[in-house]
Amino acid sequence: MSILVRSIAWLLAVAVTFATLGPPGLRPHSDLGQDGEHALAFILVGLAFGLAYRRRRLLIAAAAVALIGVLELMQFWAPGRHARLEDFLVDALTACIGFALAAIADWLFARFRAGPAVTSEGPAE
Repeated sequence: MSILVRSIAWLLAVAVTFATLGPPGLRPHSDLGQDGEHALAFILVGLAFGLAYRRRRLLIAAAAVALIGVLELMQFWAPGRHARLEDFLVDALTACIGFALAAIADWLFARFRAGPAVTSEGPAE
């Protein structure tokens, strides 16, 4: 299962990298607008990597924010692209939200998997 989740995470990362640095005409467009598209893409990336690398989630989240910055800077050299601080902030923030959602999902899964808490109360006095 973890191989599947990791594969999905890396495929999402490749797709986002292509959409970020590839030819502008090949980038998918939606009715969400630029910030909405960025937010959706990076929430999914953060969620996927957060689920794929549970034991190193904080380290992977920090690496993701750094690599999002590198991707944004690489746009200076990509024809037809432009680097913007706003894009970096939206991308990094929403990736972190994705990581947080993964942590919440893990917590909920562990909580429901454990079942109801069994308490042993002594006799009433």
